[in-house]
Amino acid sequence: MTIGDADSRGHWETVYQTKDPTRVSWYQPRHDTALSLIAAHAIDPATPLIDVGGGASTLAAQLLSAGHTDVTVLDIAEAAIARARAGLGPGQTAHFIVADVTAWQPARRWGVWHDRAAFHFLTDPGQQDAYLAALRAATDPGSTVIIATFAPDGPERCSGLPVQRYSLATLAARFGEDFSPIEERREHHRTPGGAVQEFAWHVLRRA
Repeated sequence: MTIGDADSRGHWETVYQTKDPTRVSWYQPRHDTALSLIAAHAIDPATPLIDVGGGASTLAAQLLSAGHTDVTVLDIAEAAIARARAGLGPGQTAHFIVADVTAWQPARRWGVWHDRAAFHFLTDPGQQDAYLAALRAATDPGSTVIIATFAPDGPERCSGLPVQRYSLATLAARFGEDFSPIEERREHHRTPGGAVQEFAWHVLRRA
């Protein structure tokens, strides 16, 4: 769940170097909503999938256990990528990229773009535009985009940083006409500390 500019790189490196990944507010032992949406909208497990801002998430390992064969994790923090890599099970293989997505030039394309709580950290329109440029460069028409953000009634900040909250309608409007809204789900995420955060999951199809 990590994203940002050069100044925030240090912030996220510090987070992943100093905090137990199972105690940060966004931690999930199982990524049930993501796995359900990916299964519903990306039926072929051989479809290349990239998890943008994946942090130290175990989603990659869970996808590989579910039969996915081409999984990539991108994150701005090397410490996060190291933890995600270490979290793979025996015999599991994934691709890892250390990069700021807003300055990233993809070398290939993916059929599924997944982002749980990364885009919503981009509150500056210029950074949002740079993210969307990377998304377009990394996907083809027909690709599935699955993005989770804080819902309109969710928190206004996370990890000490402001966030932008979205509904499916407002996210689709920000992404533009070449992304068609498909589905929205709500998730009541309970943090390790016991707080409940309102997430909105958005599924779009690149036209």
